[in-house]
Amino acid sequence: MAVVITDTCINCAACIDECPVEAIVDEDDNPTGEEIYYVYADKCVECVDHHEVPACAEACPTEGCIVWGDTVDGMPEHANRGANGTPVIEE
Repeated sequence: MAVVITDTCINCAACIDECPVEAIVDEDDNPTGEEIYYVYADKCVECVDHHEVPACAEACPTEGCIVWGDTVDGMPEHANRGANGTPVIEE
């Protein structure tokens, strides 16, 4: 995945509203069945060419909820990408 939403998600929808490519779905459409929001890796562009940092993480009110995940071949990677599992935005 490009970015991952962790189980600290409070289902507030801030990330869904900010995603420029509609890669995030709510808990009702999460294919894993978990009651958190989900990022489709094959759609996530890490906001490359859209925003300075992934907009979902910037909008998220829960510290460390959105972390870097595995990249997908052929998909853009953010230039300042951290290690897998680290928060996209560190407070």
